[in-house]
Amino acid sequence: MSEESKDPIHLLGSLPYFTGVLISFLVAFYMRTLPKAGVFLSNGFVRFGGNDPWYHLRNVESILHNFPHMLWFDAYTHYPYGSDQVFAPLYDMFLAAVIWVLGAGNPGQELIYKVCAYWPSFLGALVLVPTYFVAKWTFDDRRIGLLAVIILAVQPGQFFSRAVIGFNDHHIAETLLSTVTAMFFVLALKKAGSSGTSFEIIKNKDFKVLKPVLPYLLLTGISLGAYALAWKGALFFAFILGVYLTVQHVLDHLKEESTEYLAISGTIIFAIAFLVVMTTPYLGGTKGMYVKGLLAGIFAFPVLSGISYYTNKKKFPKYYYPISLLILFGGVICLAKLLSASGYSLIMGVFSYFMRTGGALTIAEAAPFFGRGYTLYDYFAYEGYVAFLALAFLVYEAFKKNCQEKNFLLIWTLMIFWAMLQQNRFAYYYSVNVSILSAYFGMMLADRAGFKALGIDFRAKVKSTGEVQDFIREKINTKQILSIPVLLIIILALVYPSYGIAMQYTQGTGGPGGPWIESLLWMRYNTPDPGLDFYENYEAPVDGELYPYPDTAYGVMSWWDYGHWIEVIGRRIPNANPFQQGIGGRRNSIDEDNQPGASTFFTAQSEEEATAVLEAVHPDPGEAGARYVISNGRMATEIFGSMAAWTLDTEGYWQQVWIGNGYQYVPSMRYYNSMESRLHIMDGSGLKKYRMVHESPGAALDEEAFKQIYNVVHGGKIPVVETGYVKIFEYVKGAKITGTASPNEKVTINTPILTNQGRTFEYSQSTIADASGNYEFTVPYSTEGPIPDETQFDTAPTGPYTLRYGNTTKEVRVSEETVLKGEEIII
Repeated sequence: MSEESKDPIHLLGSLPYFTGVLISFLVAFYMRTLPKAGVFLSNGFVRFGGNDPWYHLRNVESILHNFPHMLWFDAYTHYPYGSDQVFAPLYDMFLAAVIWVLGAGNPGQELIYKVCAYWPSFLGALVLVPTYFVAKWTFDDRRIGLLAVIILAVQPGQFFSRAVIGFNDHHIAETLLSTVTAMFFVLALKKAGSSGTSFEIIKNKDFKVLKPVLPYLLLTGISLGAYALAWKGALFFAFILGVYLTVQHVLDHLKEESTEYLAISGTIIFAIAFLVVMTTPYLGGTKGMYVKGLLAGIFAFPVLSGISYYTNKKKFPKYYYPISLLILFGGVICLAKLLSASGYSLIMGVFSYFMRTGGALTIAEAAPFFGRGYTLYDYFAYEGYVAFLALAFLVYEAFKKNCQEKNFLLIWTLMIFWAMLQQNRFAYYYSVNVSILSAYFGMMLADRAGFKALGIDFRAKVKSTGEVQDFIREKINTKQILSIPVLLIIILALVYPSYGIAMQYTQGTGGPGGPWIESLLWMRYNTPDPGLDFYENYEAPVDGELYPYPDTAYGVMSWWDYGHWIEVIGRRIPNANPFQQGIGGRRNSIDEDNQPGASTFFTAQSEEEATAVLEAVHPDPGEAGARYVISNGRMATEIFGSMAAWTLDTEGYWQQVWIGNGYQYVPSMRYYNSMESRLHIMDGSGLKKYRMVHESPGAALDEEAFKQIYNVVHGGKIPVVETGYVKIFEYVKGAKITGTASPNEKVTINTPILTNQGRTFEYSQSTIADASGNYEFTVPYSTEGPIPDETQFDTAPTGPYTLRYGNTTKEVRVSEETVLKGEEIII
């Protein structure tokens, strides 16, 4: 313990900071839990936000049912392949362990859901603690630490939304663990730089010199390793540390200072992180990348110091050192390209690590920051701009004084900002940097107004006399007192706009709306059980083989956004999911084969093409990849373009139409011919093997407009009415109806369909009899109602089919068995 920390005045002075951090923590937690009514619904349903939080719930429940085993392979998603665990394990394992302890080894569902819902808000508030210490230790000023915490507590944007109640995702844990890593790293830098750590000390086994710094190096390595186990992309933060250590090597060398403490620190940190990473058997498919990246750092840092030592020993000009590093880096790239394709890809991939193209650009969190219309004010209020002013001062101060901690903050900030420009998700990282920099700038302004001098005089007077009143009597009339309202104005200017924006995020929690919840619960209890235990700890198949699904298993085709909802709420197996599995389409070029998946199914231009995709999803001949198809209003209108984007074939879905005062883009026939439009806009009318079995309440915002455009522009005749927001269709073999009419005569078949919402629409087909008068229809609807152990549909014909040709009218009844088996009915 330092002499300062033993000082009673110092201890007493720490109390306001402790209180300030605690209050800020409580405010942050409270604000993030305000929309709890949108999570804990009045009907007892617990609605988590977004998409991935539902899969974290899936993981946590699986762990608790098989405690302490992780769900390393999930057969309940990405039918018919299943999926290895995509998430890094620590977030779910730790959360499950907390719930297991709180539940005394047997937690109930209510406890599981409640803890999972509040967990992100707790972690979001907890980020304030390491933020305080990073700011305090970087600037040797706990006032900046406290102001940073106050700012961060009400910071809007993704840092707020990713920690709102119900958004149980690993994102806020990423921010917490990266900031904890930065906290220990800053303190390790302070200790290592002043302790005289060198290779000579290690060689002489004088380990007492390492004693002050070693705990913080170990804690930094452990934190970095834990961060890697919580998010498989955490190698990026290791890259930030590596870039900083390289830059600091150069700066220290140019200033003729030893660089050995940097090499020792970096090697120990990366070695510890490497050991932590090796404790997990699987890391979302990225473990090999971590092994290569961390090992590269372990060996690279001593090399950097070795080159510095050699150039100093040879008395080369100082600028030789950075030039040598550039030559070395270029040589490593060339050597990797010649000898190791994977190594070369790893190195070059760093420069485009977060860049996305094609359909991947439609992933909301992965889109470029400015590409989706975001502004700095939207996510950071005025602090987003103040941070740049602070950076200007920080650049000057950092390089003038070569302060390791400030150099690190500078590089950390710039690299996180660079990552945020490529993927807006990094805004929830950048909030920490923005808060620290804004606090630094704000306190600098207050100090220029005399606030720091006021504090120094106050402390000196109280320490000498022990009487606060003496200070007040002597100083109450000085101009330094004016610095207090100046500081309050600065705090208000930084905090109040942020608070106003942040409160907008408390209006809702996102996640599945009522129509989705209603539809998926219906599916859960009214469609055949797939025959898998939802909580089973599945064994992954041998490489090259499919998971051995039972004959009763089937897939559910929908857009990938909704895969986790289908799995967790509906307890059915989606073909596509938010891991971007099962999307199909193309990735790099229109010349690639259009792979079967959700994008190719919903953009298919005919029923036959869509069915071919559905059957191609399953690798076994004669097997369909899905039994049910779920569409919603967004798929038919708002995000149809995103589905097309994944195929890289986006032309022709829109056309220009003159509307009297100018041209307007409207959907073209290519859109209306798509399977998505046929299902959702047309209700599946006329399709041979797809039938609507259920629809939800509600409707798409633009549904009626899309129907009106079809009628006016393209000559359609569909009713311009609102229909269900979510529609569930079943893919069946269909009943074959055959008969004889006059040669080349038009034959029609139709029946009114009554949905569970009380809406009626017409199902109809028409054909032309051949030269012999033969005709054939395949129809998907049963007129006789559902049968046990099959779909208990509540959308069905109100009576028999009506068959017409010439002056002939006949009624045709079709049983459910005939539809499911594809049997023939001869008229």
